[in-house]
Amino acid sequence: MSHVVELRSDTFTLPTPQMLDAARAARLGDDVYGEDPTVRELEELSAKLLGKAAGVLMPSGTMANLAALLTHSPRGGKAVVGAESDIYVYEAGGASVFGGLVYEPVPAAADGTLPLAAVADAFDVDREDPQFALPAVLCLETPNNRLGGIPLDTGYLTAAGALARAHGVALHLDGARVFNAALALGVPAADIAAPADTVQFCLSKGLSAPIGSMLVGDEESIADARRYRKMLGGGMRQAGMIAACGIVALTGMIDRLADDHAHARRLADGLAGIPGLRLDAEPPRTNMVFFTVDTDRTAHTTDSLIEGARAHGVHLAELGRGRIRAVTHSGVTAADVDRAVTVLADVMATAPGARW
Repeated sequence: MSHVVELRSDTFTLPTPQMLDAARAARLGDDVYGEDPTVRELEELSAKLLGKAAGVLMPSGTMANLAALLTHSPRGGKAVVGAESDIYVYEAGGASVFGGLVYEPVPAAADGTLPLAAVADAFDVDREDPQFALPAVLCLETPNNRLGGIPLDTGYLTAAGALARAHGVALHLDGARVFNAALALGVPAADIAAPADTVQFCLSKGLSAPIGSMLVGDEESIADARRYRKMLGGGMRQAGMIAACGIVALTGMIDRLADDHAHARRLADGLAGIPGLRLDAEPPRTNMVFFTVDTDRTAHTTDSLIEGARAHGVHLAELGRGRIRAVTHSGVTAADVDRAVTVLADVMATAPGARW
């Protein structure tokens, strides 16, 4: 099969030729000593774009989120998280394992928000009673990965930040795809980041860098996070080769995210016409399309659809029980979207397991 339409995730993006050229030409130094000039340039650029004072390059978003939680909470403190959030579901309980933190999951609304009344309840403990873990950090995610890729409204973020401050709690924003959120909302990424003490975002998803995430915030928090990065094994030496790709990502790949959003809408429109598929009620707002197999109307299952599509060069994945997520990115063209729709229509029109 000559060409695969890869829709499982935007983590499958490949670095651009410009990134590879920049990596080869990057000025290098030892970043653990703070002497890699290209890393410093990336960290300053990232902080500026998000309206923060400082930034630190991390090997991954998982490490960046973990370092932020360790920075904001002492051992035995409580992190209030979304029950469907990546930090809670997909990051292996790292804050509990490495930092002795307690997670308190709050069920999210359909739009990815954590109801502020429920958040306030999680904050409301008797701080004089030694039986309770004291709330230290609130974690929000935008766009929410498991809940449709929906960006959190800036008004909600402002209110959540004010609530956290009123209770002496830090706000960490898992903004892995924060530039997708900014595009969808029509605001600068700095407006989304403004209420948060720290923000994590990925260079290696839609922005197409091969590796790396950024953590930005105030100077003290980032200095602490840099120490945790070293403790967690994330201190890299001549990391300017990675940082050079990140600089290209931030200076040349943000605007093209609009193509991914348009392709997601195109994909949703095509899938909506296939009998036996049920799309989310809300149209895609970023680069994610979620749908399920209507087993009342077809003999297909989630697994048979995914397997049938894969046999014909379209890669999909389940995210949540019975829910399929398709993600557009720089490696997916409009023609790829149309091919995916055709393949899925053909699979659904054929008996499970049949060859065609």
